[in-house]
Amino acid sequence: MEQYFSATQKMEQEVMFPSLLRGVFPQQEGAAPDESGHTDLYERYQLLKAIKPVVEKGLASVNDQSQTSTDTDASSDDSDTMDAQLEERLSHHLAGLQQVLTHLTRDTNALTRRYSQILEQISPSEGQPSW
Repeated sequence: MEQYFSATQKMEQEVMFPSLLRGVFPQQEGAAPDESGHTDLYERYQLLKAIKPVVEKGLASVNDQSQTSTDTDASSDDSDTMDAQLEERLSHHLAGLQQVLTHLTRDTNALTRRYSQILEQISPSEGQPSW
């Protein structure tokens, strides 16, 4: 989770001109550009920016829901079965969340690297001080 937030924060700090990402498609090392998705890096940037507050709100709402759900009691006969089911469901959802966050972190880092490459192509000498 922290890696995801760190990656999105870095992206937000580094990508000062998102319009430079228009028409630039993601590339994987040694692979041809992926044109099947028809989403350029600008669209991905917008998506990643939109997802961040949703993830933040989601965590807050999960905390709120867990507080209200602990107020309801299950019968003692079913409590062991319910605990096992809840544990299994939680494990499943956490694994899914981890996969999604790993994917989003990877995409965010790739977008930030590509943006830096674009900036270097535009002005390669401005990255070095001239004093």
